[in-house]
Amino acid sequence: MNYIKLLNAAFEKFYFDDRLNPTHISLYMALFQEWNSSRFADEFYVNRRDLMRCSKIGSKSTYHRCVTDLDSWLYLSYFPSNNPYKGSKIKMSIIGTSDEPVMGPYNPILEQLAEQYHPINGQAVDLHRPTSGQALVSTINNTKQVNNIKQPKDWQAVIDFFIEKGFKADEGKKFFEHYETRNWQTSDGNKIRDWRALATNWMDRTELYAEENRPNKKQPSQIKDNLRTTKNKDYGQPL
Repeated sequence: MNYIKLLNAAFEKFYFDDRLNPTHISLYMALFQEWNSSRFADEFYVNRRDLMRCSKIGSKSTYHRCVTDLDSWLYLSYFPSNNPYKGSKIKMSIIGTSDEPVMGPYNPILEQLAEQYHPINGQAVDLHRPTSGQALVSTINNTKQVNNIKQPKDWQAVIDFFIEKGFKADEGKKFFEHYETRNWQTSDGNKIRDWRALATNWMDRTELYAEENRPNKKQPSQIKDNLRTTKNKDYGQPL
């Protein structure tokens, strides 16, 4: 795969597609980086929380709307996961598959990228690095690959991870104690393969539970007789 050719072809398609808004493009670019990180695999798994953070999407409903739109408009194929321990699967569509250079509207950002990177064995490599160096990849999957540890080092590592994701330390403590008592095994007795992925799903379920149990109506006023009046008034009484 040619990083620059694929990216240039995607921008060309964006240019003529009036259905897209900036949020669609932002999510597509986050997915494109994940695709590049997986060495342009035919299919790869993604984490919604990481994608929302990378694409700066703050609403889950907006995220799901955009990814389903991109699927229906044939930019990708989206396979949602019903497994809380495994992310959804994405299959990116190949845009501009011809061996000819993909030409599109002039884009100064792409021109700058082309000057800094060139493809070697299908990967974009920094010209200032040796050719044996690491390809240009997303830092999202790098973190997940390096930190793919079965069990946390200690309870402090869990709490630090929860705080990093914007949760309170108490929530991290609950998670640690829950799985520590179960010897870090799933409900079917299998050893946990990635505690960070499990913790991320714990956070998602915590947010979902909080949203579902958020009161939709304001609490009634405790002072019930403020607006009550009567026709039989005694104006002789002091106010």
